[in-house]
Amino acid sequence: MPSETSIRTGHCHCGAVRFEATLADGFNSIRRCNCSYCSARGVVVASVEMGGIKILQGEDVLTSYRFNTKIAQHFFCSNCGIYTHHQRRSNQNQYGVNIACLNGVSPFDFFDVPVMDGVHHPSDTGTPARRVATLYFVPSD
Repeated sequence: MPSETSIRTGHCHCGAVRFEATLADGFNSIRRCNCSYCSARGVVVASVEMGGIKILQGEDVLTSYRFNTKIAQHFFCSNCGIYTHHQRRSNQNQYGVNIACLNGVSPFDFFDVPVMDGVHHPSDTGTPARRVATLYFVPSD
């Protein structure tokens, strides 16, 4: 597992977008979501507080996507299509950053990843966020 250093650099696949992310709680906040959009892209994210993502290069090639309530804003590189981060719907003061875009980090570095219930989103139900599953990574011999 990567060290718990809270400031990480990262980039999209083609390198056009480069950024620095200050992880709010190291890698203790990693998660996946089971909503339709997150399920389709299958990424693991870590939390970053508002102001904790600094675009170092390529802000002009970043584009965004909003769906359903149009509250969450998902950012990706318009060249290679890789999702780098998003402003969260459930906490507008946080971003989720794609850990696969962070230098020296892989989603396969983590034995278990909580899956949060985005199908029954807390903003829709008025209930606390709930964990619906855990993804496990077990390397083969």
